[in-house]
Amino acid sequence: MSAITTRKAGRFIGQSVARKEDRRLLTGHGLYVDDVSLPGMLHAAFLRSDVARGTITRLDVDAARALDGVVAVYTWSDLHGTFGEAWHTMLGEELQVPPPLAIGDVRHVGEPIALVVAESRYLAEDAIELIEVDIDAGRAVVDFNTAAADTTNIVHQAWGLTSNAMVEVPFTPLSPDLDEVFANAAHVVECTVEQNRYLCVPMEARGILASWTPGRDEMDIVASCQGVHETRIFFSRYLQIPESSIRVSARDVGGGFGQKMFVFREECAVVLASRMLGRPVKWVEDRRENLLAASHSRNETGRVRLAIDADLTISAITVDHVADVGAYPPCPAIIDPMLLPGPYKIPRLGFSMAMVWTNTMGKGAYRGPWMFETTAREMAIDHAARTLGIDAVELRRRNLLAASDLPFTSPGGNLFKEITPLETLEHALTMLDYDAFRREQVQARAEGRLLGLGVCAYVEPTSMGVQSLASEGATVRVETSGKVMAFLGTTSHGQSIETTMAQVVADTLGVEYDDVTVVQAETQSTPYGPGTGGSRTAVIAGGAAREATLAVRDKVLAVAAHAMEAAVDDLDIDGGSVFVRGTPVKSMTMAEVAKAAYRNAHLLPPEVGSGLEATVRFRPNTFPTWSNATHLCVVEIDRASCIARVVRYIVSEDCGPMINPTVVDGQISGGVVQGIGGVLLEDFVYDGDGNPLTTTFVDYLLPTTTEIPVVEIGHVVTESSTNPGGFKGMGEGGAIGAHAAVANAVGDALAHLGINVLKTPLGPNDIHRLLVEAGAD
Repeated sequence: MSAITTRKAGRFIGQSVARKEDRRLLTGHGLYVDDVSLPGMLHAAFLRSDVARGTITRLDVDAARALDGVVAVYTWSDLHGTFGEAWHTMLGEELQVPPPLAIGDVRHVGEPIALVVAESRYLAEDAIELIEVDIDAGRAVVDFNTAAADTTNIVHQAWGLTSNAMVEVPFTPLSPDLDEVFANAAHVVECTVEQNRYLCVPMEARGILASWTPGRDEMDIVASCQGVHETRIFFSRYLQIPESSIRVSARDVGGGFGQKMFVFREECAVVLASRMLGRPVKWVEDRRENLLAASHSRNETGRVRLAIDADLTISAITVDHVADVGAYPPCPAIIDPMLLPGPYKIPRLGFSMAMVWTNTMGKGAYRGPWMFETTAREMAIDHAARTLGIDAVELRRRNLLAASDLPFTSPGGNLFKEITPLETLEHALTMLDYDAFRREQVQARAEGRLLGLGVCAYVEPTSMGVQSLASEGATVRVETSGKVMAFLGTTSHGQSIETTMAQVVADTLGVEYDDVTVVQAETQSTPYGPGTGGSRTAVIAGGAAREATLAVRDKVLAVAAHAMEAAVDDLDIDGGSVFVRGTPVKSMTMAEVAKAAYRNAHLLPPEVGSGLEATVRFRPNTFPTWSNATHLCVVEIDRASCIARVVRYIVSEDCGPMINPTVVDGQISGGVVQGIGGVLLEDFVYDGDGNPLTTTFVDYLLPTTTEIPVVEIGHVVTESSTNPGGFKGMGEGGAIGAHAAVANAVGDALAHLGINVLKTPLGPNDIHRLLVEAGAD
């Protein structure tokens, strides 16, 4: 299905060309951090706290230092005073990365206390076992819903704080008549939506190889990260040396999902160790460490109120939001309340919010960090429909924005244009055959089966104008061979950037896709880029690649015009050849143009110049670029096992013109899988003392192909006016929409039993508990 669009697919843009990455990755020739080895390389391992909160009363590392093969053992006293500022450009100076090792006390299980550097990882782990540490345990703060009110047990008491509230914003009505509207509404529906803690779990955990060259005072870093340039800038501050003295490369990165956007304290410790020893030091996180001590996500609640008029118009929405940010949040990723109304014509908004510290692992970014705004709203809408005894689909139909309602300014000040919320809803319902499903559900219930449909509509701010994320650089060059190189500031970790950006360059320049090579994730050869995240690559990196390629195209035409004694306006480029329109036999290959530009540069007139290269920085004309989608999920719950099985999953997405439809659908499907996992399988659990209970894949369950159906994907296409390609970001949408869609599907399957689902996770034990509480087991 397509809405109004005028752009035609190009020769490569809009086509599902074969991915350039596949040849090496599918044949086992990817190069990850652990694949890189250097002469004299050492290996690092961390001693971590097994206590959530306490004072270190004794730390004896002598036996570890004496072990054969151990090169060094570091504690805080060894690293103190060896580093500078520890902050990220995007987050600002206020949010400092904590010290590399614990200083006198510990504040969550998994906090690093000591670093061992040895000839092998095995020896380093053996040495860890020889370290003796005594911790005087205190009472841990674990429940984030009560943490702010706890004035006795303070997570960061050593900082002189008297509260566990990192940030508190009192209730703020954004509409002057908000109270009046709620007072006069035909219906006021309230509920508390609770979202569980779950994790990024990239296939490749965190890793870094740091190599200090003493004679040159240079640091070479290979990191599994999402932004090599920001990693270099961070360590320039941290090591107090110029950026030019640091080289960062990422090679292949096995997933990130936001977790690898920022530098962690362990990586800081490894870099310091390399400088102190003058040797390469590698640390590759094991899976238990990743679950225990890499950033956690979600884990928040929202008390939502809806004011609904007699004609089912939602006239106001509010939320009182509380988020758990753990002990040391790498990136708090708090709710943006301005997004709470989402793609609905809701005219009034109010909110309060609190970010609270607990003695758990810190909160960080996870694919779709503003997902809770969608989850809270969409689960509340389903709750309202159940409360009022109406169809949740019909309630959405009455309130969703349609293309004809645009432009529309939300009560949070967001200007929506070029989105299709109602259209994607109707498209998805058509794909499902909604009326037929409801008939099937009636029959299923008569047979005692638990069949349900969940709906989620959302709007996603992509390519945001947040500080360093607002622009991207690209250098495009035609080589002497006539082949094309594109140097981008991106750091791909699964987004197929080498493929999609090659498509943009090939189409824009008029060369073959196979003749374009994309270079990225290497600070010495690529222009600055803030990192790959925030669904920004297609719009901003694609815009930079296009503009740089257009500049090179002008150079190619100028050189060819001189060589062919033709007017520039009479020339065109296609298939790697420059030709005179109407006279295709009069042409030059790109290699011949390159020869004229490089080898015969002395023959070119001054106004033509020499070389076929251009560097451009691109910034969209407005921020953000909005995309949207509707997700439908059908589940059936087995009464005997209480397992919810996803029967069908449908997405209608409007992400604008697609550079590569296969890549787009892969990104959507991957996000959906993460959302399904977060509701039905994944749940990171602490006990009341702050001890983690789910630190292996035996306990922390991930979705597999057994639990995931084929995701059915349709597209509504509207172009964005923020960038010349008309593109929209879409990398995070699948994860944003899936959580509420799956939870609402379980809720719909159980609603006729008097069960009201407002909390996740919804694994078998959770569903069984709901059935027992309702007397329906």
